[in-house]
Amino acid sequence: MSSRSQLPNALRGLLIATLLLSGCAHWPSESVSLETGEFATFVADVITWSERLGPERVLVVLDIDNTLLAMEQGLGSDQWYEWQKAQFEEDRCDPRVVSDRLAVQGALYFASAMRPTRADAAQAVRSLQDQGIAVIALTSRGPDYRLHTFRELRRNGFDFRRTAIGPAAGWDEAFIPDNGTRPTRYEDGVFQTAGQHKGEMLDALLRRTGHAAPAVILVLDDKQYNLDAVLETFAGRDVSVRAWRFTAEDPNVAGFDADQSHALWQAIAPALEALQRALGPDHYALPADLRPAGCE
Repeated sequence: MSSRSQLPNALRGLLIATLLLSGCAHWPSESVSLETGEFATFVADVITWSERLGPERVLVVLDIDNTLLAMEQGLGSDQWYEWQKAQFEEDRCDPRVVSDRLAVQGALYFASAMRPTRADAAQAVRSLQDQGIAVIALTSRGPDYRLHTFRELRRNGFDFRRTAIGPAAGWDEAFIPDNGTRPTRYEDGVFQTAGQHKGEMLDALLRRTGHAAPAVILVLDDKQYNLDAVLETFAGRDVSVRAWRFTAEDPNVAGFDADQSHALWQAIAPALEALQRALGPDHYALPADLRPAGCE
């Protein structure tokens, strides 16, 4: 082949290489784990990648408990639930342990208000939605808690319908994801995953909605294992994950007082039982015995 015919190919190769290199300057080079206690830091990172790649190539995924919202007291909080779980394994007859923590959790969600973890939480979400960026909530809560969850989200100014992926209102019924084992529900931009692997659940949701694969997923969650789940699921794909651990509630988690929470539970449990007897188990269903079997 003559040099005259080789020259255009060489130039074409150089042009392609130049374009690829220039594109890489605007692409997340790898998935990373980060940390912040402020929404402004996370929002700034999202906006940076939205401006580089275009908002249509960015997906924001936000946890709820101890990320967007937190319980007003230790009782019923994420840290209370995790303590109950661990203590049941260690000493199920500890007088502070309840017989069915999921049922009790539902009653506490019904009875208790929640507060934003930071005063600017709802505004931070709105600022991303105003940019046309897809924003959803991904929570370990199950569909049984949907009424309590939406009540507190809306009371605190969160509306994930604005730029949610998939159908405008989600789906009317719960469903088991193609890679899951328990019913979940996706409604108004909130995916309630019933404690299942958050990475696999997000992957299943993207497939179910038919949403185009984002170039970058930015996740904000207070639990590192949830972030690791998303990193693990999307590793090796043409999707970068920026996994932000949210630390604002760390002091409250560290300062959780099991005795104080138990005292509060003893004070309100009779009232919750009385409401259930009088009005029925429409909003929560406490077990007949609040102590584990054999521990009376």
